[in-house]
Amino acid sequence: MIGKIVKGRSFKGCISYVLGDKNAQILATEGVLETDTKSIINSFYMQSLLNPNLSKCVGHIPLAFSPDDKERMTDHFMERLAKEYMEAMGIKNTQYLIVRHSNTSHPHLHIVFNRVDFDGKTISDKNDRYRNEKVCKQLKDKYNLTYGIGKDKVNVQKLKGAEHTKYEIYHAVRGILPKAKNWKQFEDALKQQGISIEYKLKGQTDEVQGISFKKGEHSFKASDVDRKFSYGKLSMQLGEYSPVQEQQQEQQQITTPKEAGNTLSGNIVSGVGDALSTVGGLFDIQPSEGEEQPQQSKRKIVKKKKRKGQSPS
Repeated sequence: MIGKIVKGRSFKGCISYVLGDKNAQILATEGVLETDTKSIINSFYMQSLLNPNLSKCVGHIPLAFSPDDKERMTDHFMERLAKEYMEAMGIKNTQYLIVRHSNTSHPHLHIVFNRVDFDGKTISDKNDRYRNEKVCKQLKDKYNLTYGIGKDKVNVQKLKGAEHTKYEIYHAVRGILPKAKNWKQFEDALKQQGISIEYKLKGQTDEVQGISFKKGEHSFKASDVDRKFSYGKLSMQLGEYSPVQEQQQEQQQITTPKEAGNTLSGNIVSGVGDALSTVGGLFDIQPSEGEEQPQQSKRKIVKKKKRKGQSPS
């Protein structure tokens, strides 16, 4: 049993997708008119107006089960699992729609719910991804359901859209990580496969809080691709420096030789000038009191006299 948290803005798009499958089967509803798809969409939309400030009012959670449990997945049992899941996730006192799909080899259903409840309050999504994993594990243990196969065994070719891209990124990162010695090598190897890294910084600082992987039009938090790919865990393997710090170090390595060369040249010129000044000093002839001093010295003296003549402020 695996759950996936999705939040959106359009009930029309979500419900049209969920009910659009030719084998879609409604298992249960709450607080909606089931006359037709349009009536269901309008029911959700009207309730969302109770809290117009909530931009992402659409809650959508697909629940998928192992093919090994297919024989046990009756409509009644799947409905029961969905309702227990919602209860444990705090999805209460609101509209919902539970729809079963049969278009894949593994049994799965879709829960669509209104994040604006009957009282106009928001259904909390705090730590919902963590809670989702915890609740799925509890239900699998309670009903002795089969744990899903590992990511390495998933047939990527059968996946489409964002899921296909996510698994491509997973396999790319998994293959590159053991060979990379630092962040730069890691990034360069990913770029060769069309994958870039986006860094989330803390405020206006260079402190990295998290990263995302992007390929094409799809972007995923690293921990959503796999929990082993979080920024903290990757940093433990790729070194103590953050990517931003490494970029600064590279710039320093490029500019330092030039600066060092300029400094060295400056020191040489300065040294020669000092030497010439010293040698020249041996032949300086100090003027007698009656002799005219150079113009520059005259100006300096004049300035001093003026300063002495100035009244205190």
